[in-house]
Amino acid sequence: MDDIKKVLKKKNKTYRIVLISLSTILWAILYNLFLLPMKLVTGGTNGVATITNYLYGIDPAFMIFLLAAACAVISFMYLGFERTMTSLAASIAYPVLVKLTSNITDIIVIDYSDVLLLVVFAAVICGVANGLMYKSGYNNGGFPVISQILYDKYKISVAKSSLVINVIIVLIGAFFFGTTNALYAIIYIYISNIVLDKVLLGISNNKAFYIITTKEEEIKEYIMKTLQHSITTFDVKGGFLDNKRKVMLTVIPSREYYRLTEGIKAIDSDAFFVVTDSYQVEGAK
Repeated sequence: MDDIKKVLKKKNKTYRIVLISLSTILWAILYNLFLLPMKLVTGGTNGVATITNYLYGIDPAFMIFLLAAACAVISFMYLGFERTMTSLAASIAYPVLVKLTSNITDIIVIDYSDVLLLVVFAAVICGVANGLMYKSGYNNGGFPVISQILYDKYKISVAKSSLVINVIIVLIGAFFFGTTNALYAIIYIYISNIVLDKVLLGISNNKAFYIITTKEEEIKEYIMKTLQHSITTFDVKGGFLDNKRKVMLTVIPSREYYRLTEGIKAIDSDAFFVVTDSYQVEGAK
């Protein structure tokens, strides 16, 4: 197991460094070009930095660095050295890049009148940046460290605690910058999460079908001979009736989704089937 971990750690190290570099650069440009000028508080250290900048004139890069440093210290105390190191690189690089790109609005001039368009565009960039970061195997540090500690110590869900922290920050932003800004922040967060999933998983080009039917041979013949796709059958046991059944599994291109669903219904109107996205298929003959 240790040998496997070493191999995985060394594999594509350059690729991972490129990903983390691209993601932090995109974050810094995104923050100075969109979030800060638009006073868009979307949670995290960015949100706190935006609020303190407009209230007290504190340099956003300096505030982000202070928050990241504080979270890194807490991470060392509660999560240990190894787990902290996965977020340390971004924690240091990000505020530096925010400072270096602070004058980007002098170079790239944007008309901020169409707020919705800018929010959508910024959300897409955020989703791409976050996706690149997670693909690198690192994380961006900051407040997610608090969520991880809460999970380790009190078994509070990371997703729930992160949501609560970000909601509090967004609500504080709404208090100072108005409800409309908070609504735009919600749109931003929603779209960026969708894009994040697409970057991590890709766009699903296949559908996986799990089928339980009393007309197994007819459906199998339809899939194999008419649609020209392979099929796998395995035994399962029902949880309610405790009876043994067979489940057929097949993966088909998304464009043939309706051909298979309609074919199943035509052969056995009482068939039970579940369809899921299939993002990666390998090893099929």
